[in-house]
Amino acid sequence: MRPSFPLRVIAIIAMAFPSAVSGQAYSPAFRPARMTDEPAGEPNEVMVLASPHLSQLPDSFRAELVEPLVARLVDWRPTAIATEDNSGLLCDFMRRHPARYGEDYLSYCFDTTAAAHATGLDVPAANAEAERMLADWPEHPEPQMRRRLAAVLLAAGEPASALVQWLRLPGTERRSGGILTPELVSLLDKRMTTVNETDLIAARVAARAGLERVWSVDDQSIYLGELKDEDAYGAALSKAWDNAATKARNRQGRTLESGLGRADGLLDYYRALNDPSYAVQAYQSDWGPALSEPSAQAFGRRYVSYWETRNLRMVANIREVLGRRPGTRMLAIVGASHKGYYEAYLGQMRDVELVDVMAVLR
Repeated sequence: MRPSFPLRVIAIIAMAFPSAVSGQAYSPAFRPARMTDEPAGEPNEVMVLASPHLSQLPDSFRAELVEPLVARLVDWRPTAIATEDNSGLLCDFMRRHPARYGEDYLSYCFDTTAAAHATGLDVPAANAEAERMLADWPEHPEPQMRRRLAAVLLAAGEPASALVQWLRLPGTERRSGGILTPELVSLLDKRMTTVNETDLIAARVAARAGLERVWSVDDQSIYLGELKDEDAYGAALSKAWDNAATKARNRQGRTLESGLGRADGLLDYYRALNDPSYAVQAYQSDWGPALSEPSAQAFGRRYVSYWETRNLRMVANIREVLGRRPGTRMLAIVGASHKGYYEAYLGQMRDVELVDVMAVLR
């Protein structure tokens, strides 16, 4: 009896693609991280700072505790700073697709209504105007220029960058004028004391480092289809996360929070979150167990798909910013759970050099 598939064809496949016949896992020959060529000019350096979400810390946390950290980051001399925020343009996209995103953007996006009314600019127009202004920005801008740019950045959906402009003004010049209305001034003044890592750390570092803005690189636009049973989804993930690594992680968090009142308490918190062991523990606590979660609806795998897609897009946004000015020294501030993924993805790129933040935190 003749075989249904010619043996000569099988032999050709075996020579060209040995793993397809042997059952071995395919491994691509091209691995960018293993290449040894050197990009021309100064390298792009990225230092990833894993951060707790400051807004979730206990009352023992005080805003002034960030000062030793801010000083260390300024001394590193970043030329760009990336934050875990959705850009105004991304939020505008989400608002324009209610059938896909509903009102999810309300949880992640800045309300530009007041700034749009004051400036007469919608989000796309305000972003274009901000880009135009910064492209021709003088070394020593007049205060009214900074006030105008702050208003435009608020209309662009970039409040952290607006705050950078506000912080760069002398106290006596932080006032209304032109398109910067008293309502917008009040908003900026409030953000100076808002407890989150973007306003308390990123914007302050940017202002002291002489930068004009920060870059919003988060991406909450992931859409994986309708989730028909949210209760079952939550229950499945909770069960997956009920493991020894999660318990150890929670114990560590409580210990670190209890020490926030000490002089170096916040720095110790950052040192722990940026220790290489933390990323491994986070995976063993979270995404690893989720992948093996056995529900028929594959809830865990859908969750990990969301997480990996989000991190890939965040890193792609970082890479885009680096491409604007090769030779950038970027400080990327992000929630601690993202750091391992950030560095894994960035570490594959030929034109990115990772910098160990632990040397700065010492």
